[in-house]
Amino acid sequence: MSRVVVIGLGPAGPDLVTRATLAEIEVDRPRFVRTRRHRSASLLSDAVSFDDLYEQADSFDELYRSIVEHLVLAAGEYGEVLYAVPGSPAVAEQTVELLRSDGRIETRVVPALSFCDLTWTTLGVDPVAAGVSLIDGRRFSSEASGRSGPLLVGQCDQRHVLSDIKLTVDVGPTVTVLQRLGGPDEAVFDVAWDELDRRVEPDHLTSLWIPGLPSDAGSALAAFEEVARRLRIECPWDRIQTHDSLRPFVLEEAAEVVEAIDALGDEPTDTEIAALESELGDLLFQVVIHATLGAETGWFDLASVIRGIQDKLVGRHPHVFGDETATTPAEAAVLWRAAKAAERAGADDSD
Repeated sequence: MSRVVVIGLGPAGPDLVTRATLAEIEVDRPRFVRTRRHRSASLLSDAVSFDDLYEQADSFDELYRSIVEHLVLAAGEYGEVLYAVPGSPAVAEQTVELLRSDGRIETRVVPALSFCDLTWTTLGVDPVAAGVSLIDGRRFSSEASGRSGPLLVGQCDQRHVLSDIKLTVDVGPTVTVLQRLGGPDEAVFDVAWDELDRRVEPDHLTSLWIPGLPSDAGSALAAFEEVARRLRIECPWDRIQTHDSLRPFVLEEAAEVVEAIDALGDEPTDTEIAALESELGDLLFQVVIHATLGAETGWFDLASVIRGIQDKLVGRHPHVFGDETATTPAEAAVLWRAAKAAERAGADDSD
């Protein structure tokens, strides 16, 4: 089988390129480099660059698939080719993920240093002890959803990426910006969160350190809604679904929530609790995807669904949000039924 050998050019200059990588560079075979916008790309001066594909592709997904296709064809022609990427081929490198999953070739990955290694040293952070998550800035809204621990955000190479990150969640007063670590023009500085996309001049070596995200259900729900929207656009299966076709899944997920509740013991285990949490998430997706379908037709959206149930709950609990009094569950139930009847009477009058 033809083979692609993948090497990483490290996070900075040639002084941080590993001996294993240098040894692979010495082997005589066709060589490719993802981009020449890297301080160690000079080590492969005769390599074919994919920089021209950046201008032709409409999206990064299309770009990465195109690069992989070129490499597969070249490996088929020559038997074995070398492919060099910035940083480490095992960290935030989608082309390598695609190569590894491509059954037409064998992919061998040579370990290398990444920008993460310099980040931990610069910040004095143990990523394992701190529970750091590494996420892609271009997919911040979906990848940061539901997280509350420290984040290292890579791929912050364009101003609109910083803007999208800023608008997704409010992390607090400041955020730490890391640029060009390991180079003579290295910069590490704090910037006000609301100034992120105005004060920072991003480049391909820009990342963000966020010590922790606030526990914000609103931001998490907004990010989740964006995931559902993207599924409707980009996933062939989700794209063809309708309210009617999704009906069995609503019943199935609701039943699985009930099963998870029934499985809770008198002193629930971590496994039982996690199962209920997971099943509630599955059921929530059904609500969100139906709201997404409703938004597409102009019937309703997630915000109107939330406002509707919020108004209903406030109206049916006058003993909590109004002047009524209820000291027992039975009294609360009476007020609930009265409020519900009043709602129906109002709806009939409006008709």
